[in-house]
Amino acid sequence: MDPAIPPIIREQVVPRADIITPNQFELGFLTDTSPLSLEETLASADLARAMGPTTVLVTSTLFSEDAIGMLAVNGDGAWLVETPRLPMKANGSGDITAAMFTAHLHDTGSPAEALARTASAVFAVLKETLESGERELRLIAARDAIANPACEFEVRQVR
Repeated sequence: MDPAIPPIIREQVVPRADIITPNQFELGFLTDTSPLSLEETLASADLARAMGPTTVLVTSTLFSEDAIGMLAVNGDGAWLVETPRLPMKANGSGDITAAMFTAHLHDTGSPAEALARTASAVFAVLKETLESGERELRLIAARDAIANPACEFEVRQVR
């Protein structure tokens, strides 16, 4: 990556965004922190919100060994959802997560509901992709889960 890009993202892009969707590592980069625990990640998300965005969705949080999570933080609170960790890396999972969360937040106005729908839809897509043996997301095969997420994972308010 061109070394001029990170400062542009931090100083010009993030302050203009309504929603940002960094993973845990990227959140640390944006806020010059090293968030590992839930408390540290919440503090880093608050620093990111202070830069301009009203909502921060931290993707790929790793607070336990057998689960992967997403943490949504806005001015009303913070919510965490965790799903089983699947043994794979898929191209585009961050993109679909950002798109689904943004769409569901717009539709519902509720970060918790958006998180529940996003986690279920993305998990279904990833599971379908894993079962296919491919690295490219199986969006068409998982279209029903995308259109009507099962909301099968518990969303906990953590603040």
